[in-house]
Amino acid sequence: MMQRRLQGRRVVVGISGGIAAYKAIEVVRLLTEAGAEVQVMMTPEATRFVAPLTLEALSYHPVAADWLAPQGAGESHITLAEWADLIAIVPATANSLAKFALGLADEIVSGTVLASRAPLLVAPAMNDLMYTHVKTQDHLKALRARHAAVVEPGTGRLASGKSGVGRLATPERIVAAIEAVLQDRRNLEGLRVVVSAGGTREPVDPVRYVGNFSSGKMGRALAETAAARGADVTLVTTVPTNPEGINEVAVTSATEMLAALKTACSGADILVMAAAVADYAPDKVAAAKLRRTDQPMDLHLRPNVDVLKSLGPHRGLFRVGFAAETEDLRAQAQQKLAEKQLDLMVANQIGVDGQGLASDFNAVTIVSPSGVVAEVPRLPKWEVAGQIWDAIDAVRNRGG
Repeated sequence: MMQRRLQGRRVVVGISGGIAAYKAIEVVRLLTEAGAEVQVMMTPEATRFVAPLTLEALSYHPVAADWLAPQGAGESHITLAEWADLIAIVPATANSLAKFALGLADEIVSGTVLASRAPLLVAPAMNDLMYTHVKTQDHLKALRARHAAVVEPGTGRLASGKSGVGRLATPERIVAAIEAVLQDRRNLEGLRVVVSAGGTREPVDPVRYVGNFSSGKMGRALAETAAARGADVTLVTTVPTNPEGINEVAVTSATEMLAALKTACSGADILVMAAAVADYAPDKVAAAKLRRTDQPMDLHLRPNVDVLKSLGPHRGLFRVGFAAETEDLRAQAQQKLAEKQLDLMVANQIGVDGQGLASDFNAVTIVSPSGVVAEVPRLPKWEVAGQIWDAIDAVRNRGG
């Protein structure tokens, strides 16, 4: 999935002393697989959880764990600080976060962070009581104010045996955030984003429905990309997957999606309507299962609710629509953009082998009221999602 997107980028991974240190192994592997050059530094406590030799084998570099050890080439923390394009602390314990926030430097990880002017990313992991403590939150607030990227922990089973917030973010989520920072795309910090995904299912009876071929992959890619870029994301979807770091709301029909979106859009900054809402719904829904017979069944359909039109313009809400078309792509997109008073319309051509509905690939035309913003060729949906967010950023902030 990562391909070689981080080719040539230099990442220093700092590991502090917590049980989640073992998960840093996978982060290092994913980074090197993506083409990044990685050097690892460890606090003395971290080496008691994970052997430095393991990280050395994965990073192809010696591991720095003792800043007082003679190196023969100056101070190791200064060398690392100057070498790094980015420093990622995985995991960041409460103690490490306190040292970074206060500017303490008593071992190689905190010393390197203090000496470096490279972007800093921290992935906290600790007991829920430690994470929610006012001091830890104060230190995170101070680090954010200095433009550090914070990859919020998930909720799950902790080392104490109980479940709570403080579980280290998944390696994939950490690496996605690292990529966003390195590409100068951590530009959704502090924004609330709502994304819809999947095809709605309009019930015929308790076991049958009218729907479409949408898989929800495009919407999910858009939600995950927004989260990696720092947004607070709500995903309203008919294809729930319980993604970490995203507030997911599961719905089935268009009316359920509309109700969920009305709630989610209250106070939101951006709405991306990637869901494929069924255009028609059964006029009547049978209370019991319709029995099979040898006779044809007439199914009467009525026009379904237009979710995006029903939501209408909201002050301060940047609205993006999607249109799946088989012909006249640009003209249809411009027409729907005007009809629904949108800020952007993303149109993709369906009926083309290997892209669009249910595929892992897509190709889109992005239009604004002033014309075509971007033509995105056939690419994996996660790459298309990145280019859509680039277009949203351009139009929203620079009127492009």
